[in-house]
Amino acid sequence: MDGTLDAALDVFRSVRPRLFGIAYRMLGSASEAEDIVQDAWLRWQGTDRSVVQDPPAFLATVTTRLSINALQSARARRETYVGPWLPEPVDTSNDPTLGAERAEALGFAVLVMLERLTPTERAAYVLREAFAYGYPQICEIVQVSEAAARQLVSRARKHLAGERRREVTRQEQHRLLTAFLAAAKTGDLAALEQLFTEDVVSYSDGGGVVRASKFPVVGRLQVAKFVRAFHTHFWEGVDIEETDANGQPSVILSKEGTTFAVVTVVATGHAIDEVLWMMNPHKLGAVTHRAA
Repeated sequence: MDGTLDAALDVFRSVRPRLFGIAYRMLGSASEAEDIVQDAWLRWQGTDRSVVQDPPAFLATVTTRLSINALQSARARRETYVGPWLPEPVDTSNDPTLGAERAEALGFAVLVMLERLTPTERAAYVLREAFAYGYPQICEIVQVSEAAARQLVSRARKHLAGERRREVTRQEQHRLLTAFLAAAKTGDLAALEQLFTEDVVSYSDGGGVVRASKFPVVGRLQVAKFVRAFHTHFWEGVDIEETDANGQPSVILSKEGTTFAVVTVVATGHAIDEVLWMMNPHKLGAVTHRAA
C-alpha cells in the first residue's frame, strides 16, 4: 500500500467506525473506546505499513487486543465502583449498528451480561456475533486455535442464552418507556405497578459522583414506591428529549441546558423488567451534544 501518512490516515478513517464499535462493545465505555482507537492510530502510524497485506484486519486485531488488555484493568476498577455499574450510553441515531454488521452486543442489558464473560470470550463473541468475522480470523486476533475460538463463542452464547430474556419490539419498548415516564412524573403508583414484571429491578448508576441509589431496587411494589418517592422534586424543570441510545428508545434528561441522566427500560413481553438510570456525569459525554 501507499506508504504516505495521508494514505495511512485514509485507511484508518475508513475503518474507524468499526474499530470504535469493537472497542465500545468490549469495554462498555465510549470514552475508553475512544482512547483505544486513538492508541490504535498511533500504532498504525508507527507500523511498517508496506508489509501489511490487510490493513482493516490488522487494525481490528490491534484494537481487539488493546481492548482485551484494557478490559482486564477496567474490571479491577469496577470492583471498587460505587453502586451499580451501567454501560456508558452512546447515540446510535446515525449509526444504528455502531460500525458493525449487526447491532448485536450493543443493548444495555446485553453489555451488562457481557461483563460476566472472560475478556477473550467477550472478544470472540463480539467479533463473531456483531462483526461476522470468520473463525479463522477470530483465532488469529485472539491468538488461540480455531477450535478454541469456536469453543469461546459457543461458551459465550450459552452463558448469555441462559440469562437473556425474550426481547420486545422497538415499538413496544417505546410504548412502555413513554408510559413509564408519564407514570413516574405523576407518581402514579398503580400505573407503575401495572407496567412492571413481578421481579423488576431498578439500577441507578451515579458512580458515587451524584446522588443515586447505591443498591438495585428489586420487586414490583418496591420499584414503584421508589420511583414515586422522588417524583415531586426529580422531574421539576426537567426537559425530556427522546433519543436512540445503544440501539433502543431512551430519553435524555436535562435541566437548564445541562444533561444529567439517560433513562431507558428493558422489557419482556408487555412489561418492564429493568429500569436503567445512567446518571454518572462522567458517562454522559457521548450524548450531551444532543441536549446542547
